[in-house]
Amino acid sequence: MRLVAFDFDGTLSDSEMTVLLGRRMGVADEMADITERAMNDEISYADSLRRRAKLLDGLEAEDAEEAYDEVTLRPGAAELIGRLRDAGHHVAILTGGFERGVERALEKEGVEVDSIVANRLPVRGGRLTGEVEGSLIEGTKDEALESLADELGVKLSRTVAVGDGANDLPMLEVAGLAVGFVPKPAVRPSCDAVVASMYRLGKVFEGYSIVRKPDQ
Repeated sequence: MRLVAFDFDGTLSDSEMTVLLGRRMGVADEMADITERAMNDEISYADSLRRRAKLLDGLEAEDAEEAYDEVTLRPGAAELIGRLRDAGHHVAILTGGFERGVERALEKEGVEVDSIVANRLPVRGGRLTGEVEGSLIEGTKDEALESLADELGVKLSRTVAVGDGANDLPMLEVAGLAVGFVPKPAVRPSCDAVVASMYRLGKVFEGYSIVRKPDQ
């Protein structure tokens, strides 16, 4: 068994949750700019996440739920997750994004993963508070990957990490196999392989005998 950990926004999904939420507050452009700066390692991820959450202060919970409903998986992502789990691997999503959006996207495709480590936007009085909660605000993805691996009894050399942005660098640097999904320039040097589609990612996994070729 391997532990295969995916980033979500920008990797398993091309939906940027904070941008979808930001549209409902008229702050989508500011959201996108902050996200891009964080992914390029220009500002810390924790700082960027708090800035984006603050922009959502007062958003009605009902509007937030509608935004989460718009989150989708990339073409081929659900199939690849299924292949990994059928092969006996533990599939995890480690994201600074939000649980509700991840859960909705998986539900729409009828697919499950084994672990989700994500953040949350708390609600009070039917509106978002402008705060953010979760272990992946200050915590890093290498810590989350190492903790999961320890729980499962999986050596780090048997872990796989797939991500695209600067906040994925910690897990990419400690994983046994690091795959960049259209990675940012600061991320690419830490990747053992680089792909631009779930189809190509499947081919990388076949090459490393993580999943079998479809005709096998």
